[in-house]
Amino acid sequence: MIELTGNLATNEPVPLSPGEEAAGHEARFTALVERQARFVFRVAYAVVRNPQLAEDVVQETFLKLYRTGTWERMEDERAFLACAAWRIAVRKRRRRPEAELDERTPSPAASPEAMAVAGDWNEVVRRLVDALPEELRQPLALSAVEGLTSREIAATMGIAEGTVRTRIMRARRILREKLATLGGGKHGR
Repeated sequence: MIELTGNLATNEPVPLSPGEEAAGHEARFTALVERQARFVFRVAYAVVRNPQLAEDVVQETFLKLYRTGTWERMEDERAFLACAAWRIAVRKRRRRPEAELDERTPSPAASPEAMAVAGDWNEVVRRLVDALPEELRQPLALSAVEGLTSREIAATMGIAEGTVRTRIMRARRILREKLATLGGGKHGR
C-alpha cells in the first residue's frame, strides 16, 4: 500500500509526529556515518598515523557533530567532515608524545634499498611518505589519497591555498628525488 503524505488539494506536507521526525533524524545521521566513516578515518589516520587513535578521532568527530547538530547544516559534506576530523586529530596528536620525523629520518623497518631490491616499491613509497615532515605529508595525503582539492585542504588545515600547493609540490619533489636515488633514476620526474 502506498502512503501519501500531504494534502492533495493544497499540496502541503503533513507535519510529522515527534517520533517520526526523530526517527528520520536518526536515519539521516546513520546514513551520514555509514557514507563517510571510512573517509573520516583516512583523514584522521593521515594526521595521527595510528589506527586505534584514528578510530577514536572518527568516533569523537561524529559524536561532536551529532551533539551540536552541525551535521545538518553542512554545505560541502566531505570538506566539512575533513575539517572537523582534522582539528580533532591534531588535538589528539599534540597530546600524544612522539618524536617528530624529518625528511632525513631513516625508516625503523628495513632500509628502502633492501625493500627496493625485493621489488616492493609500494612499501618503499609508503615509508618515504611516512618519513616526510608533517607539514608536507599531511597535505600530500589529503590530496593524493583522499582526492581533496587545494581549496578543501586549505580550509581543512587552516592555511592558504597557495601554501597547500607549495607543500604538495615540495613533498612530491622530495619523493621524486629519493625514488630517483633508489631506482637509479628510473622513477624520477
